[in-house]
Amino acid sequence: MRVLAVDFGSKRIGIAVGEAEFSVASPRPILEASGKLETDAAKIAELARREEANLVVVGVPENDDDPRMAKVCRMLAERIAKLGWTVETIDESFTSIAAESALMESDLTAAGRKKRRDSEAACQILTRWMHASRS
Repeated sequence: MRVLAVDFGSKRIGIAVGEAEFSVASPRPILEASGKLETDAAKIAELARREEANLVVVGVPENDDDPRMAKVCRMLAERIAKLGWTVETIDESFTSIAAESALMESDLTAAGRKKRRDSEAACQILTRWMHASRS
């Protein structure tokens, strides 16, 4: 099954695509957030179509001090589902930290790491989802 994962942020949206059977996740270029959930959901749905995804996984920051972002991520997931996609959510807590750690091991500059951080976080979300779905 082909899965598209989303690390939603107010400025950037990290995207990763993977094959659940093989536990492989690959980052994709970030999407610029529009500031409107309807617009962002439509962009994500179009990308899922182009990637031939069967499922969209949206990361939700369950352990964040500010619960507003978790609510926004759930609303985004609902809007993507209304566009005809099967959508699941998973706790994305600490995926940005794991992404930064993974990128520190690369030879990227600080600017290069910043550019890839959101999509690497989406890879972390997708990997977490794949492990959880096997349990």
